[in-house]
Amino acid sequence: MERIALSVPRKDKITMSSAFYNDFDTERLGSPRSGGEADERSAFQLDRDRVIFSYAFRRLQSKTQVFQSGEYDFYRTRLTHSLEVARIARSIGEHLNLRHPEVELDGDLLEAVGLSHDLGHPPFGHIGERKLNELMAPWGGFEGNAQTARILTEIFWQRKDGPRGMDPSRAFLDGILKYKALWLDCWSHQTPVTDATPPDNHFLYDNQVRLRHFVAGGHWPSSATEPYEANAAKSLECQVMDWADDTAYSLHDIVDSVKAGYLTGPAVERWAANQGKETAESPALLSLLEQLNEDYLEAIFARKLGQFVRATTLEPFEGVLADKSARYRWRLCVPAEIQEECALYKKIALDLVFRSPRIQQVEFKSGFIIERLFHAFFDCHLKPGTKGLKLLPAPALGWVERETEISARARLLCDYLTQLTDHEAIRLYRHLFDPEFGSITDLL
Repeated sequence: MERIALSVPRKDKITMSSAFYNDFDTERLGSPRSGGEADERSAFQLDRDRVIFSYAFRRLQSKTQVFQSGEYDFYRTRLTHSLEVARIARSIGEHLNLRHPEVELDGDLLEAVGLSHDLGHPPFGHIGERKLNELMAPWGGFEGNAQTARILTEIFWQRKDGPRGMDPSRAFLDGILKYKALWLDCWSHQTPVTDATPPDNHFLYDNQVRLRHFVAGGHWPSSATEPYEANAAKSLECQVMDWADDTAYSLHDIVDSVKAGYLTGPAVERWAANQGKETAESPALLSLLEQLNEDYLEAIFARKLGQFVRATTLEPFEGVLADKSARYRWRLCVPAEIQEECALYKKIALDLVFRSPRIQQVEFKSGFIIERLFHAFFDCHLKPGTKGLKLLPAPALGWVERETEISARARLLCDYLTQLTDHEAIRLYRHLFDPEFGSITDLL
């Protein structure tokens, strides 16, 4: 039977129809591996899809958000938190687009930024981040947001011949950069200047200055190089992600903490009695005390989430890159009373949950595990030419052994520890330090 060839017109890739984004926003950091001519996705859809199908994203399912991953099924993990932030960010964008017709925020871009914002977090939540920053002080520190940028731009694809970045678009990379101050600048601007303690957080690694130049489309403006000015320079998508993140963890930490038994009416009342009259009599606190007695707290806080989304507005703003992108011509605004309510929930969670003996004990143990693993790998692999034991598995071992600079080796060793899930870190610790646990074949 004769085959009839049908001529089907080729669809062009989806392009930005909005005047809000231009070629400057969609330009990629490296070579534009766009998936070929048959790929019909927009630049931001491609960013989102690369993240959601990635190794780094999947690993978030076993990383701690508040309570240790796997302890109970209903606790949020870094993965579920990231999914929620992505959905909230997209909802904020949809709300702002309706309220401000002159703005056309791209939902796929907001979703990509929300999904990615925690990719760089190490095992065991914030204690892992603090401990690695302390241990990495001689080699430029550790910061979760800076590590997210490093994953996206340098170690996203884990190949035998070396890691590679995913070539993010400018708007996407800029959207996840909550901080643009460099580590050394943060250190030199501390008070007093002679203080030998490196910065705790809110910085990029010094060699990531190239990312700051890239998002600026050239050299980063000299008017925004000091730490405060640099970190205040956020694109609109980054501002939306930041508020979506605050919304998610301020509300959801309360819900998870109540279910876990950390937050009860009497506990919050005792806490409020020590906070002063203004806090104790605030409408948000009084409302929370009433709601803690209800059996549908999650539904109540779901409605609050909608309030936090719909409270957002925009105002015109001339940011440092306003001449190059509309993303820097707007500032996200949230009413003071909503910000105060958000801050109240975060303060309650910090004082009654994160600083509780039970969580502090888990943090102490987690920090101990991170520190022991760090020293084990660094003792064996930090200095080139060391003929010690080879603890690193492939392909990380090959990457480290090809580096001749100690600082580059240190960063790769930190990368390896950072990508471990909670369970992998615990299991690896037991393999290395518990003589009765496992066998050598289990490490392969």
